[in-house]
This record gives sequence, structure tokens and C-alpha cells, in this order.
Amino acid sequence: MKFLTRISNTIMEKFLPDPYIFVAILTVLVLFLGVVLTDSSPLDMVVYWGDGFWGLLAFTMQMVIVLAAGHVLANSPVFKKFLTSIASKIKKPSSAIIIVTFVSLIACWINWGFGLVIGALFAKEIARQVKKVDYRLLIASAYSGFVVWHGGLAGSIPLSVATDGHPFADIMGVVSTSDTIFTPYNLFIVLVIGFTLPFFNRWMMPKEEDVVEVDPALLKEEKKTFPPAERTFASWTERSTLLTILIGLIGLSYLIYHFATKGFTLDLNIVNSIFIIFGIILHGTPQRFLAAAQEAIKTTSGIVFQFPFYAGIMGMMTASGLAIVFSEWFIAISNEFTFYLFTFYSAGLVNFFVPSGGGQWAVQAPIMLEAAGTLGADYAKTAMAIAWGDAWTNMIQPFWALPALAIAGLRAKDIMGFSLFVLIYTGIIISIGFLFF
Repeated sequence: MKFLTRISNTIMEKFLPDPYIFVAILTVLVLFLGVVLTDSSPLDMVVYWGDGFWGLLAFTMQMVIVLAAGHVLANSPVFKKFLTSIASKIKKPSSAIIIVTFVSLIACWINWGFGLVIGALFAKEIARQVKKVDYRLLIASAYSGFVVWHGGLAGSIPLSVATDGHPFADIMGVVSTSDTIFTPYNLFIVLVIGFTLPFFNRWMMPKEEDVVEVDPALLKEEKKTFPPAERTFASWTERSTLLTILIGLIGLSYLIYHFATKGFTLDLNIVNSIFIIFGIILHGTPQRFLAAAQEAIKTTSGIVFQFPFYAGIMGMMTASGLAIVFSEWFIAISNEFTFYLFTFYSAGLVNFFVPSGGGQWAVQAPIMLEAAGTLGADYAKTAMAIAWGDAWTNMIQPFWALPALAIAGLRAKDIMGFSLFVLIYTGIIISIGFLFF
């Protein structure tokens, strides 16, 4: 495995482009495929791209906030002390890889936005404490936990079909999470990945002479300095804890109300609210909170300028019918036994071009549910096969790695050599889950 990962890392280093170049190549590729495989003209594809370009604008802003607000929270004195305390108890590189993977898996199963940020921040803190740990593998391990998100409590597809009046209720009805998230096959996949992936990642640890330790400059923290206080109202409010206490009380009251009336529901907006509210509280004063926010926003540029391109790709895939063409290829070779497996693989392919769980479900559900009805397959299991396909190929899709990479200060090519083997390993487990359960 050490030999294979060394080769994989070398290949990725030489050939994997920057995430922006990657999305630019995907854009051109999808436009070409749309012209060749559908009835769309080049102009049609360009129009689909332009019409879809801002289709993820709200989601882009949510991702900017989850990254920036998570960064602000993690850099608060109390939270940083907490992370440091846990990380300081880890002494060996092997333990670091196992623990950061396990923490990331649990966090991502609870909520993917929370897990993406916390996993990367925890890994970065571990890198400060543990010497001779391969920083690339450490961050890849933190990102690897993301593979279970769509089989977890915040999975967008299982939560969507469990909602009254969802778009496909007339076909499959309202499907309880007991028939999706808490089914034997889904629990098998989650538990096997959860208990074995940390040790698989440890197996990928390079030889000591091949270890790439973190650049100390990436972990260096500049001490924040503030201008001297002035005897003015503006200066007093910037340094006062009174406003922080009032905003904190308002925010905490809303969170209590939300969980009391809606149960333990963690959508992306609530995760962002938690990050912002506790970030404000734990920084103490508006001045310190705003300074941390100004620093955190610098890490979000990749998301701001790349997500619109993926929205454009999604627009071409959906409007041209290209996503349906891909799905029909797999349906054509499916039977009653292999249908779920090939649905999973088709979703993994489509995910490269439509890296949004909700967007992918809207694209693939009509054709896959129709096929499920024809074959007599279970609608709920079909939905989960699409969900797992969406999560699976995220391991080598730079789109979702951007938040973790921004926090870590790494490039996609630094972790994808390891992530490729995570893809292969988890793909085997997921395939077994859908074939034999």
C-alpha cells in the first residue's frame, strides 16, 4: 500500500490540475458531450450554461459562511484551547490518522457541513502537536469522513423523501428514515466504513523518509493587535461585552426554540447559525469577532469563484438531458439483482458533473424511479443508491474538498493520491451493501 500510494501521489502531483482548471475542463467536456450525445446545439449548451451559472448562488453563500464561521469559531480562545487539549493527548502519527478519521466520520454522519469544517480544523491542530505525521494524509483522512454524509442524519435525499409533499411523493409516497437511513444495508455500510476506514487510512501511511510534514508557515498564527482604546462611544462599543451578551442571548433563545419545536434537525442554515452565534459569544467582544471574521473570509475565495462554474455544468447536464443519458446507460445493463448497484455507479458518475445531492436527486430521480417501478425494485433503496453514489465520488471531486483545503492551506493534488484509494476501498463496501442486503 505504501508503494501504491507513493505512485498515486506522484501521478496526482504531476497531472491533477488546480480545482479551477479542473472545473474549466469539465465545463468544456460537458458542453462537447451535450452536443454529441443529445439533440442540443453548441448554442443551446452555452445558453444552458449561462442560465444555470447562478443556480447555486444561495448554496454558495451558505458554503462561504460555513467555512468562514467555522474558522471563526475554531479560532476563539475557548474552542482553540479545547482542540489543543484533545490534540495534545495524541502522541503518535498512526494514532493521529486513526483519530482524525474517526472524528470526521462521526461529525459528517451527524451533519456534513459541521464535519467538513471540524474535521479539517481538528487535523490542523493535530499537525501542530504531533511530529512526523504526513500532513497530506492527515488532511485526506479528515476529508475521507465525508464519504458517509449521505447515509447520515443530514442526508439530503433521505430527508427529502421523508417530507410531506416532496416532488416524487406521487411515485414513491413519503418514505420514513427507518426505510432509508436506518435500514440494515445502510447501517452495514456506515458501520463497516466507520470501523475500518480509520485503519485503512493508517495503512496508507508513507515510509518515514517519504513523510511530508506540514510547512510551519501554514500553522503560524500572527498575534492580533488592536489600536489603543479611545474615550469615544464607538471605541467603547467595539470593546464592550454587553452587545455580545445581548446578541448571544437572542441567538441561543432561537436555537433552543428551534430544537424544542422541530427536534434535532441540522440543516446548513442551523449549522451556520450555531457557528456564528457561538463564534460571537466565545470571542467576547465585537472587535475580536470582526478581526477573526476578516481573517477567515480570506479562505473562501475558491468557493466564491468556482461554485458558479459547477452550477453552469449542472445547468447543461439537466437542461440538455445529458444526466438522463448517463443514467439510461446503466439501466440498460441492469436486472433485478444488479439494479441498485448500477444505480449507485450511475450516481457516482453524474456526481462529477452535478456535485449537489439535492440537484442530483432532481435530475436522476425521474428516470431511476421509473426504472425501479418497471423492475419491481424498492423505491427507498433506489433513492439511497443515488445518495451513496453522490457521496462516494466526492472523494476525488475537488468541489467538496475546497473547504478542507482552504483551512489546511493545501492543494487538491496534495490529498487526491490518498483519496483515490479511499474511493476504491469504500466503493467495495458500498457495493457489497447494495448487492447482498
